[in-house]
Amino acid sequence: MMEKNAKIYVAGHRGMVGSAIVRELERQGYTNIIVRTHKELDLTRQNQVEQFFAEEKPDYVFLAAAKVGGIMGNATAKADFMYDNMILEMNVIHAAWQNGCKKLEFLGSSCIYPKFAPQPMQESCLLTSSLEETNEAYALAKISGLKSCEYLNGQYGTDYISVMPTNLYGPHDNYPPHHSHVLPALIRRFHEAKEAGVKSVTCWGDGSPLREFMYVDDLANLCVFLMNNYSGSETVNAGTGKELTIKELTELVAKVVGYEGEILWDPSKPNGTPRKLLDVSKARNLGWTYKTELEDGIKLAYEDFLNSPMRVER
Repeated sequence: MMEKNAKIYVAGHRGMVGSAIVRELERQGYTNIIVRTHKELDLTRQNQVEQFFAEEKPDYVFLAAAKVGGIMGNATAKADFMYDNMILEMNVIHAAWQNGCKKLEFLGSSCIYPKFAPQPMQESCLLTSSLEETNEAYALAKISGLKSCEYLNGQYGTDYISVMPTNLYGPHDNYPPHHSHVLPALIRRFHEAKEAGVKSVTCWGDGSPLREFMYVDDLANLCVFLMNNYSGSETVNAGTGKELTIKELTELVAKVVGYEGEILWDPSKPNGTPRKLLDVSKARNLGWTYKTELEDGIKLAYEDFLNSPMRVER
């Protein structure tokens, strides 16, 4: 168990996941949380990371920092996604080991699993077949981070764990029009269409892919739970175990936002993976379950969108 006054470093505290972890730690009474902005500490610079860890000597690390994006971002900037994610996670994991960190938790993504993995996807299906092409670079980087933790555990006896979340949404999400994930992208598009009185909105693909979505504060609760209750080299899936089609999601977001126009589909655009549902039985067997249902979570996310003008900048 993490001591309430233990020195806890949350990497990526300004992002959606990192900020949620900070909120959850504070809610649970942890009093010694360390954060650094990108300007203060560039995690892609090895010397800066090594100096930070040598000076601060954190007891626990939540590695939530990452370069993230949606289908277009992942497909068009593969070199950037691979380099930035590989370099920052290796710097942090290695420096944590060098400086005797008690425990590290690595945050990955469900895109690490094969494109046509048996559904729902169990943790054991990792590396059993090829990845989805559009986000292969990001997935390979995340797999490398997970494996780095696993190898350090095996070679040096560290207690480094990893968590693989499903699609996330919630406060402090990103809403740029061409680089965001599907749910925040839909919130922005329907909001702008409603404001402009646009009669129809066209969405990518045909709406058939199945997806699972988890409210980010639920993930943060699981992350702290696992830091206190789980040790092992195999990753732990983080999700709800529930899925819906992108078409159903689109209709739900339009309902929450209050957009009443027509929703059209452009099948010439990519759908992405046909189905992505996590098997969350491991987390459930450890005694944890999610709390926030999707419609309730989308309402909270839309409220955050409306109250955070910096999130809607182009």
